[in-house]
Amino acid sequence: MDLILLVGFTAFVGLALFIDLFWLRRKGSHVVPPREALGFTAMWVASAIIFGVIVAFEKSAQTATEFFTGYLVEYSLSIDNVFVFTMVFAALKTPKRLQQKALIFGIIMSLFMRFGMILVGAALVERFEVVLYGFGVFLLVTGIQMLRGGGHMGEGEPGAITFARRFVHVSTDFESDKLRVRHGSKLMWTPLFLAIVVIGIIDLVFAVDSIPAIFGITKDPFVVFTSNAFAILGLRSLYFLLADAKDRFHYLSTGLAIVLIFIGSKMAVPIVHALVPAIDVHIDPVVSLVVVVGILGGSIGLSLARPPQKKR
Repeated sequence: MDLILLVGFTAFVGLALFIDLFWLRRKGSHVVPPREALGFTAMWVASAIIFGVIVAFEKSAQTATEFFTGYLVEYSLSIDNVFVFTMVFAALKTPKRLQQKALIFGIIMSLFMRFGMILVGAALVERFEVVLYGFGVFLLVTGIQMLRGGGHMGEGEPGAITFARRFVHVSTDFESDKLRVRHGSKLMWTPLFLAIVVIGIIDLVFAVDSIPAIFGITKDPFVVFTSNAFAILGLRSLYFLLADAKDRFHYLSTGLAIVLIFIGSKMAVPIVHALVPAIDVHIDPVVSLVVVVGILGGSIGLSLARPPQKKR
């Protein structure tokens, strides 16, 4: 049954990527209007919901609940990626009409890298259960740091750009939508290619937080990867929908930090039980889903109810 679901999911991902690339080729590199971004965002969210319902019928309601919780956590954490991508494009002076192509190829790149990370993480968790407790402690520390530092978002040029420039020699100007151009007798990469590489690197860095978080919800590699994949595939349309809304959802980073602390605490419970056998707490997947939805929904609602005050 898992094999049938996996084959169906792989076919869907392949079709989705084909549609993305076909849409890009048909319409060309263009500035994505809000209506188009909203349509694709709704399509990806609806696809994830339909897939979760199929999982409920083909596997179990608990597995579907774990999928929805994992998808919600991963999708919410990816909002931080959106705001960092705006910094990347600003630092590289990427024209708006080329940002769509950079995101499509950057997301495809990150999809494969995350798949490798999940395989390694699943193997470690299966063989060494103590790794799961380490993930829990890591998420606790990360969540506390996010609370103190205001999340992942910072100012200035992202370090991934500085890192990528050491290995990717680029031309000075964007030339149409090409990835490589010839200057005289020398072939050089364009800044568009550098943007794709940096997006992949940044997503890999963010996966260090998000993948341990999903293992705190489920140990099933199928659920871990599918929830990650749906979140990543919807990231491009989410970017064009929220790129200018960083200040509007100013409490969201706090909500994400609290979610990581909650999941990290849940993963660290066995450590407490080993030290104090009388404490044995089991959190049902449905409870986890309700808590995550409540925290994220509350942070978004509070952001809208209490907009940030404009600086004088």
